[in-house]
Amino acid sequence: MEQLAGRVALVSGASKGMGRHFVSALVRAGMRVAALARPSAELDTLAAEHGEAVLAIGCDVSSPDAVNAAVTQAAARFGRIDVLVNNAAIFQPFAFEHGSDAIIRRHVDVNILGVSWLTRAAIPHLRKSQGQVISITSESVRMPFPMLALYAATKAAVETLSAGLRDELREDGIRVGILRSGSVSGGSGSAEWPAEARDAFFRKIVETGHAAMSGTPATPASMAEALVAMLSLPRDVSIDLVEVRASRSGVPEGARTIAGNSR
Repeated sequence: MEQLAGRVALVSGASKGMGRHFVSALVRAGMRVAALARPSAELDTLAAEHGEAVLAIGCDVSSPDAVNAAVTQAAARFGRIDVLVNNAAIFQPFAFEHGSDAIIRRHVDVNILGVSWLTRAAIPHLRKSQGQVISITSESVRMPFPMLALYAATKAAVETLSAGLRDELREDGIRVGILRSGSVSGGSGSAEWPAEARDAFFRKIVETGHAAMSGTPATPASMAEALVAMLSLPRDVSIDLVEVRASRSGVPEGARTIAGNSR
């Protein structure tokens, strides 16, 4: 991965799940990484794990002031920013009719505005480095899951934003791409879901067939390899969108019991 050695990435949602694997893979490729996430013990251990190669920055991406400060801090520490990975997102299943003001607003604040604030703040640095923006979206853009309709809508918005920015920033030498992710194992998001909503969601996606379409989740390490491959391409080519989905048949872990009982 000589193409990436010495370059600097900024990764949001970096403390756990797929984001944490992104950080590790980028460091192995020779990059230095500014890891953004809400303050937590996981963020602290990420910095300890990688030493000087990683700068951990506590940041709520829904706050433009926090984002601007984090990007300034990252550039001051490493001297440049070559890559922005928009990974931070929330997804929580809920019947839309009963969605609270807070959960609807939080999806928009993090999944759309968070990407907007980070991308806006990073553009001046990426213009200098002829860098890249990769935003992580979801297979649910193409096949929206029930009870995750708003999540899918926010990810579709990110893809549309990226398509527009791709042409807007092309003359500046900034490449803009999408990594559309399928189901990935090891995430911690579902642990925070209310039990009633979680059970209703898994029952619903088994009923509609979305669980089977999703398949047996891929590993986050494999998804991180896909990200590194995208970033490693020569500068004269750009990948607009890559969809990386689970290759094995099956259903996500939370749906397995329900799927078994329905046979």
